[in-house]
Amino acid sequence: MDYRIIADSCCDLTPELKADGHFLIVPLTLEIGSSYSVIDDESFDQTDFLKRSRESREGAKTACPSPEAYKQAIVDSDADEVYILTISEHLSGSYQAAVVGAQMYEEEFPDSNKKIKVFSSDAATAGELNLCISVQELKEAGKSFDEVVTLIEEKIQTMQILFVLGSLENLRKNGRLSAVKVFMATALNIKPVMVAIHGVIHKLEQQRGVNKAIKRMVQLAIERVGGPENTKDKLLTITHVNCPERAEYVKEELLKLASFRRIVIADTMGVSTIYAEDGGVVIAI
Repeated sequence: MDYRIIADSCCDLTPELKADGHFLIVPLTLEIGSSYSVIDDESFDQTDFLKRSRESREGAKTACPSPEAYKQAIVDSDADEVYILTISEHLSGSYQAAVVGAQMYEEEFPDSNKKIKVFSSDAATAGELNLCISVQELKEAGKSFDEVVTLIEEKIQTMQILFVLGSLENLRKNGRLSAVKVFMATALNIKPVMVAIHGVIHKLEQQRGVNKAIKRMVQLAIERVGGPENTKDKLLTITHVNCPERAEYVKEELLKLASFRRIVIADTMGVSTIYAEDGGVVIAI
């Protein structure tokens, strides 16, 4: 194999991509309170986790992989080129762990000819998925290691990631929003439209009801990429937490305004399930 793409489990792959030997996931650990933890791998049960999270008074959290886990993933990669993409370094220690893991590999195997690059995606879920697919597309198009690195670094700076959360409850449980604000938002059916800018999450607007929020998210996404004339050659990725119909609705709304080179939809694994919550939808262009 000439290349391997390693991502942490905030990269929500489709079943087809999971079966593709070019991709390897290094899982985070999911925690609810002090009494329950689970590895975010193929054994992750989204339905069970959402139920436990709803019933817990404490918010769900994540713990990043160890540097050793990343080092071992590199060791296990029978590839000349290794590309590692992680959730934004502003959201998790996963990127720093990957950097240290790559350093450990290079120290342990000084004569290795592997070319290794670690990227902080400045994103999560759909954004990370978009970048991983883009690496594969570039390699299949015959791009060199240095060309891929340059193009992915450029894409990280320009990619637009917008999302509508399924709920604000986990933010409340983790002390990031007051109970009063969450109560008012829930009572008034207010849904914030969020964006990731250089890996940091910001609120753009808020709307009454999820459908209005989604429609506005779609409009803002097209505006932020410079209009529909700039989307024809772009990859669109959509990830969702337990709501495939809503993801399809997002796709349909986007296609009313623009066309895309390729569209990929994926359900979330554990990390994104925590962040976006049940019913959440994320898009990356």
